[in-house]
Amino acid sequence: MQCEARQLSFLESQITKQYQIPLNIRNTIPFSFALLATGSRSFLIKFAGVSIFLVIWHFLGISIATNPDLVSFADFAPGPTFTAFIQMVANGELLQNALPSLSRIAYGICYAFILGIPVGLLVGLYKILNDSTYLSFQFLRMISPLAWMPLAVMVFATWDSAIIFLITMAAVWPLILSSSASVKRIEPNWFAVARNLGASEFQIFCKVVIPAVLYDIFNGLRLSIGIAWVVIVPAEYLGVSSGLGYAINDARDTLEYDRLSAYVISIGLIGFILDNICTSITKKVNWVGRENN
Repeated sequence: MQCEARQLSFLESQITKQYQIPLNIRNTIPFSFALLATGSRSFLIKFAGVSIFLVIWHFLGISIATNPDLVSFADFAPGPTFTAFIQMVANGELLQNALPSLSRIAYGICYAFILGIPVGLLVGLYKILNDSTYLSFQFLRMISPLAWMPLAVMVFATWDSAIIFLITMAAVWPLILSSSASVKRIEPNWFAVARNLGASEFQIFCKVVIPAVLYDIFNGLRLSIGIAWVVIVPAEYLGVSSGLGYAINDARDTLEYDRLSAYVISIGLIGFILDNICTSITKKVNWVGRENN
């Protein structure tokens, strides 16, 4: 509490200096109230943005429902979509299809992490590796992960393995590039000081390299999860009988457009939650400026 009070006092003094707020006005309007008003304003703006989106969606649904040529797509409107979403949550259908997708994402991200981080660190540490792999990596990362689908189907014995391979191919490049770029930004004097103090190469790696690149690695992981989550839906159009991509395809084939749009909303919601989890972890491993807090 004392730390928070000091931070609040410091922030108040900085704003006072910057905007030259007179002392009598500061005493009349408590700074904490102004801070609360700022937070409330941010929340209201976000709420207004979501509300505008829902209103536009609602009127688009009305225009579709009143058009004789498009009336069969009326279930894309917010009302049927959220009704179907609630039913899917209540009967466990959403969870039943989300868990296989999350499992495939987890496996693909783990394989990408195990492969991508060591490769990225080595490429960043050794110039000869960076020069010899640069063109190949730049070429390979530009290939859409879904372009590997025919090869994955031929090579792997199961559909799940093929999908996990596609997820790995989507997620590995942000991890390689973020970790290698982070190593290259490390101040060279840090290595010299560590060696002068008698540190071995292993100690330098553990005590200098890893702490310096951890923040960028988690940023790369966040990007990898985002890309993998985008790829999982079309990847699950392969011969699997579970997952969110399969569920969307099934809803389209059965013309259940309310379920289809509910699954689309679900994919966005789960992706939003995953991204926020990654953001929270990234903030916790960011050591820069902690001494000032």
